Amino acid sequence: MVKQLRAARTRQGLVLAAAEIFAADGYALASLPAICRRAGVSTGALHFHFPSKDALAIEVENTARRSVEQLVAERRPSAPSALHLLVTVTREVLAEIAADVVVRAGFKLSVDPSRKNGAGFGRWWRAWVCEELLRAHRAGELAEGVSPDRVAEVIVAATVGFEVLGAEDRDRISPRHLEQFWSLVLPQLAAHGHQFAGAVRSDS
Repeated sequence: MVKQLRAARTRQGLVLAAAEIFAADGYALASLPAICRRAGVSTGALHFHFPSKDALAIEVENTARRSVEQLVAERRPSAPSALHLLVTVTREVLAEIAADVVVRAGFKLSVDPSRKNGAGFGRWWRAWVCEELLRAHRAGELAEGVSPDRVAEVIVAATVGFEVLGAEDRDRISPRHLEQFWSLVLPQLAAHGHQFAGAVRSDS
């Protein structure tokens, strides 16, 4: 039991250290020796848990995905509509990008051009956004002529864009900037009469 706990802590420490370096330097420039130094473990300990840098990056993406999946699961029961859920989750995901280096690294890795075998976190995020927009469409929450697929591209691009801008200036991923984004998008997105058609509801 003690060995299992120690191994679990080592694995978690490696994921955190890798996320910090991936978020700061990107995948291509990150090195396993640097990750080992950051985690305070030997290269042998790293390779016991992860056979390669790619395997470690995949685990960072998977951990980020689990965090966002949990956030979605927690918010879904209280969301009165698909649009409410979409706005709430994107707002909180942006807060997670700012506060949680693993989530931040997960988004960065998902669009890193130097990656060959990503874990699909970015694809999962786009699929989730598109699914919620399709739910909103079926419920009559979207304005006539709005394409859920095209809007999903805009929202995903904005999410990733905030992460990229935030790498240089953390203020760029403040809630204020996301509210500005939604204040521009929602009037075009929401059906007339929907409570989101005129403005972002900060109490959603």
